[in-house]
Amino acid sequence: MDIFLTNSKTRKKERFEPIDPKNVRLYVCGPTVYDRAHLGNARPVLVFDVLQRLLRHVYGKDHVTYARNFTDVDDKINATALARKEAGAKGTLEELVTERSNETIAWYHQDMDALGAERPDHEPRATEYIGQMQAMISDLIAKDHAYAAEGHVLFRVRSYADYGKLSGRSVDDMIAGARVEVAPFKEDPMDFVLWKPSSDDLPGWDSPWGRGRPGWHIECSAMSHELLGASFDIHGGGNDLSFPHHENEIAQSCCAHPEAEFARYWLHNEMLQVEGKKMSKSLGNFFTVRDLLDQGIPGEVIRFVMLSTHYRKPMDWTEKKRQDAEATLRKWRDLLQGAEPTGVDQRVVDAVGDDINVAGGIAVLHTMAREIADNPQKDCFYEKGAMLASAQFLGLLTEELGGWDTVSVDLSDLAEKLAVVRAMAMETKDFSAVDQMKSALIEAGVEVRMSKAGVELVPGAGFDAAKLENIT
Repeated sequence: MDIFLTNSKTRKKERFEPIDPKNVRLYVCGPTVYDRAHLGNARPVLVFDVLQRLLRHVYGKDHVTYARNFTDVDDKINATALARKEAGAKGTLEELVTERSNETIAWYHQDMDALGAERPDHEPRATEYIGQMQAMISDLIAKDHAYAAEGHVLFRVRSYADYGKLSGRSVDDMIAGARVEVAPFKEDPMDFVLWKPSSDDLPGWDSPWGRGRPGWHIECSAMSHELLGASFDIHGGGNDLSFPHHENEIAQSCCAHPEAEFARYWLHNEMLQVEGKKMSKSLGNFFTVRDLLDQGIPGEVIRFVMLSTHYRKPMDWTEKKRQDAEATLRKWRDLLQGAEPTGVDQRVVDAVGDDINVAGGIAVLHTMAREIADNPQKDCFYEKGAMLASAQFLGLLTEELGGWDTVSVDLSDLAEKLAVVRAMAMETKDFSAVDQMKSALIEAGVEVRMSKAGVELVPGAGFDAAKLENIT
């Protein structure tokens, strides 16, 4: 089948043509591991988790290589390690930095596992590729694309004619509108750091330019080259990375390997909001994935909400979406009890293949659920198996994400009773009994849906079966 992806580099939706169908290669910029992952950090993880599932489905499980890095060279990590050392922690500063990185990477794995994200084939740490970074920097200096100055090494931005094509800006416009670090050792304000000196109280590595540590941008260029080669298929990340990080990656990599094309397709997901506002600690709407999990919100529910908005649109996390997602997943898990996955419905694959339209795939699952529920007398074994396989293709309804407080309860008697009360109210024009019963059901955590077709009751968020006993 054909896969279509919106390429940030060309600003067009293009048919995906892998360099080597036997080894489709995907690189995603991962987290800087200084603390817990916030909810926005989870969005690219889930988007590209679905993409790698699609690629493995189409090209074969063993014909896809997925890499996502950990940035473990960072001032915030250093600050935590230094604070621990000053507080009397044992070990060198470098050992305490490693200890902090190990701690936060373990948290990251726990949280992303809870969302059903499969781990990449490679999860390189920046500190493990210092030698490769130094080799690339030396090569860029030799090719006159970089220069050493006062213990720093900087990339000559104007030496790369295509700089700015990804973000669609000219170098002069970037200088006028961007925050650039002005330093006397820079030849040009736009030149960016490849290597910088480390003081005695900071981690560092020996290099031809003195003891120091790498700049942020060189990390991904060196690691992707080592793991995926000079040319690979897809590079992804949040759209906040488009400039300067990805722009700088392209410049470094294309100048170091001018015979290659670096990444053929660039994909960027939009940012996350909470109740229509940018997530911010000052607004009190900032929370980590662990915050939600500790509140009792299942990882599967978080995954469903996050994937229900197309990745190139801003994603708005709301309490209403969480409740709806939880009710839907309860209903689906109840509906498919005892089913075994068969084949993935092609409609779901086609939806995801059209620029990772997971919301379209979820819409197909809703259709399948209605068809199964509307034909209870029909032998729906195949249909149930196909729906389960299709949901699991999206990372939903898996055994790993099960075990949260799903329920299997027959609400048909209460639905019939409410339908009778409603019919009587239609004649008497007195709806007080309907409102009373509906309020009691909602209080018990039941979602009440009334339409011309009848009454439907669905266990929702906060469902409490004990409260149903008092409803008459």
